[in-house]
Amino acid sequence: MADVFRKMADDLQEWSGSAYLFVESSMDKVILPNLYQDPQWKPDIFRILKLALEGCTGNQDGAQILKIHCSEAQLIVHLKFCGQERCSRFLRSYREGALRAALQKSLVALLGHGQVPLHLQLRVGSERLDLMLQEEERCLRCILQAKPDRLRDEEIGELEDAFRSLTCDPGGGGVLPSAPEASAPKTPVRAPPSPAVPQTFVFQGQQIANRPLNLEDQQKFARSVGRKWRTVGRALQCRALREHDLEALAYEHDRDGLYEQAFQLLHRFVLAEGRRATLQRLVEALDRSSLTSLAEDLLGLRGHREDQDQGEDQDEGA
Repeated sequence: MADVFRKMADDLQEWSGSAYLFVESSMDKVILPNLYQDPQWKPDIFRILKLALEGCTGNQDGAQILKIHCSEAQLIVHLKFCGQERCSRFLRSYREGALRAALQKSLVALLGHGQVPLHLQLRVGSERLDLMLQEEERCLRCILQAKPDRLRDEEIGELEDAFRSLTCDPGGGGVLPSAPEASAPKTPVRAPPSPAVPQTFVFQGQQIANRPLNLEDQQKFARSVGRKWRTVGRALQCRALREHDLEALAYEHDRDGLYEQAFQLLHRFVLAEGRRATLQRLVEALDRSSLTSLAEDLLGLRGHREDQDQGEDQDEGA
């Protein structure tokens, strides 16, 4: 009877929450982020995740994928749960190891390995749900409180469309192809053209050549920004760097220190924005974060300005 009332409540009022699923392979030869970032393998890795989540919730949209982040070793899947009963079913499947087993079985079939052991973690903010899985109501409260604050990522939308087009016929749903080419989108969704990147911008009264960020920029930023990397992340105004994304990044690289957290921030910015991840956007974000001196260092303006000031002092002394 309690389950009936719960389902009725779900129908009367939408129940939604979010969590982060961390997926990591224990095999050195299987690096999931590398596979997902490869355009040839990306649709297959997405389908494996999608089908496993459907099996655990009992519904195609019970656990929606909003965004997939890549670290050096882990896929970080931002999930939105729709309906308390579906979320409860997911938690039970996760607790019993059904999600891990489904993912491992599909990866073995796809990659042709004898086994692909996986390590999973489920997090909401600072809470690691793996430590409280026996307290289902507590887990549900944590997930419910973490209201999803972002829309589905454009790339995920394209993968969803490709997934649905391949599984819409009754005879083909849920069967993974033996080769990655078989799951390539038949009719890819074309994103609108990106706005042109300005060639120059003005900072501190000077005309600066604009360009995409490079590795040296990321390293300089990571060495100097310290604990304010989150502030800059917010100021970058990037869809892939919402508050929950910043929290996930912090937890993932907590043991690695501030340098790695800051470096990964810009790394994800570049991955998400491509050529639109420009020097101008970083400099403007630093300026909005009251880190103007760091922006000057990044552009090599501080030393030049100090030389000018010394020259003016010498002229006045003469």
